[in-house]
Amino acid sequence: MYSKIVKPILDIVIAFGVCIVMTPIFLIIAFLIKIDDGGAVFYRAKRLGQNGRPFNMYKFRSMQENAPDIRNEDGTTYSAADDPRLTKIGKKLREYSIDELPQFYNVLKGEMSILGPRPDPLEWYEINTGEMNRKYSVKPGISGYTQAYYRNTLPLKEKNKSDLYYADNVSFMLDIKIFFKTVTTVFNHDNLYRNSDVVEFSGAESEVDYAEYSKGDSE
Repeated sequence: MYSKIVKPILDIVIAFGVCIVMTPIFLIIAFLIKIDDGGAVFYRAKRLGQNGRPFNMYKFRSMQENAPDIRNEDGTTYSAADDPRLTKIGKKLREYSIDELPQFYNVLKGEMSILGPRPDPLEWYEINTGEMNRKYSVKPGISGYTQAYYRNTLPLKEKNKSDLYYADNVSFMLDIKIFFKTVTTVFNHDNLYRNSDVVEFSGAESEVDYAEYSKGDSE
C-alpha cells in the first residue's frame, strides 16, 4: 500500500510545496548560473524511468557548455574536486546537490520519486540484464539509498546491488532513514568525490556515450 498509494501522494504534495516555497531561490540560482558564463541555466539528459521508460531529467547546469564527457571505466560518473569542467557556481551546486533541485519538476510530472534509485543512462537498460533490471520496477529518485549512503563512490556493480536492495525493500521507515541520511551526507560533503579509473568519451555533457563494462556475476 505504501509504495503504490502513500508514496506517490507524498511525492506530489512535497514536490508541489518545494516548488512553491523554493521558486525565489530557484530564480536566484538561475541568475547566478547565467552571469557566471552566460550559458544555459538548465541541463537536460535522457534517463531511464520506471519500467525502463525514457524521460528527460532536469538539472541546473554545473559544467561548462560542450564540456567533454569524462567517466570512470565502468561508466559511472567521474567526480573530483579539481574537475576543470565545473563552472565556479557549478562546483558549489554540486557540493550541496543543489543542481538536482529541478528534478522536483520531474516528480510533479510523475517521472520520478523524491526517493529511489538515481536515474540511469538509457544504455544501462541493456547492460543491466536479468535480476538487475528489477530495480526499474520503482521510480528513480532525486535521492535514494545508494545516494544517501555512498553518493558517488560505488563502482557500477555495487551501485546496482544497492539500488536493487532498495527496490526490493521499499517501506516508509526505510524512506525516513534515507531522508535523514541524505541530509547529513549532503551537508557533511560525505562521499562526494570518486576520481579513479578516468576515461574521456567523445561528445558534450548532453550527448553521453557510455563504455561497456564486464557484467560479472549478479549475486
